[in-house]
Amino acid sequence: MQPSTETQTLVRIQDLEKRFDLSGSWLEQLQFKEGKLQRHQEFVHAINGVTLEVQKGEALCVVGESGCGKSTVARTVMGLISPSGGEIHYDGQRIDHLPAKAMLPYRRRMQMIFQNPYASLNPRMTIQQTLEEPLRFHQPGLNPSEVGDKVHEVMHAVGINPDWGKRYAHEFSGGQRQRISIARALAVDPEFIVADEPISALDVSIQAQVLNLMMDAQEARGLTYLFITHDLSVVEHFGTRVAVMYLGTVCELATTRELFANPRHPYTQALLSAIPRLEDDRPTHIRLQGEVPTPVNLPSGCVFHGRCPYADQRCRTEKPQLIPTAGGQVACHAVQEGRL
Repeated sequence: MQPSTETQTLVRIQDLEKRFDLSGSWLEQLQFKEGKLQRHQEFVHAINGVTLEVQKGEALCVVGESGCGKSTVARTVMGLISPSGGEIHYDGQRIDHLPAKAMLPYRRRMQMIFQNPYASLNPRMTIQQTLEEPLRFHQPGLNPSEVGDKVHEVMHAVGINPDWGKRYAHEFSGGQRQRISIARALAVDPEFIVADEPISALDVSIQAQVLNLMMDAQEARGLTYLFITHDLSVVEHFGTRVAVMYLGTVCELATTRELFANPRHPYTQALLSAIPRLEDDRPTHIRLQGEVPTPVNLPSGCVFHGRCPYADQRCRTEKPQLIPTAGGQVACHAVQEGRL
């Protein structure tokens, strides 16, 4: 399948929604209220109308607090979770509604690196078997010699000694396991990689090595990344553009340089103020008041209004839409009205 030449957008996420049902079985949903038998349902609103475009060759970073929905976005894009609403397009073709067999050609082009290298590798398989498995599945026409050559190639590419192939995952450190996970993702020559906090479980001394490995692979293979993280210091060096999420919505989207130089949304400003800076003699941290609302009962209007110092009545009742700015987009009534 040839890539589309009409646009440079590789992945387009349009009005994506995901709700997780907390209500249990149909019988468990029945409750007596005011003398009547009524059906009561509760949902976790994990993603609420997210729209993003990932351009070919870039690294789009999605950041936010734990529980903001960024990992759910990643898993939904990969088809590991079915969306409750919205659309996902890959290279101009809608894929979120495709059956498993029709998704197979996209599975090879889209690969994922998971957060926990201690859980993402099969403990019963040797490293050689782990790396051979996706090749045998996605490229069944390869003979054993070609499979072996391909495995050796990706092992060298990520700095793994080919002699490790006979060993098992438990014999390696976290950083080594994540290198193996990256090699597994690269084995089938993908175009697009979703990395769900791939360095958060690693020691700080190892994080830079894994990041550099991913950046080298991007340059050598022309990869496109959707990179999920909560570490803004990583984003500053790795990302091409940044999407900031809060409670299942995108509140700001901008180029990395513009976001760090001129954050527009109050939540983005608070996040960036929390980054430790060695050169700051008197750091000016923005301390947000209140707690993050529950995704079960979302607040009306702007989801951030309960913690925002610039919120007014419009913010409490009307949901802001993403509006264009100099370096991207922002969803904020205060910015739109010139109050911020």
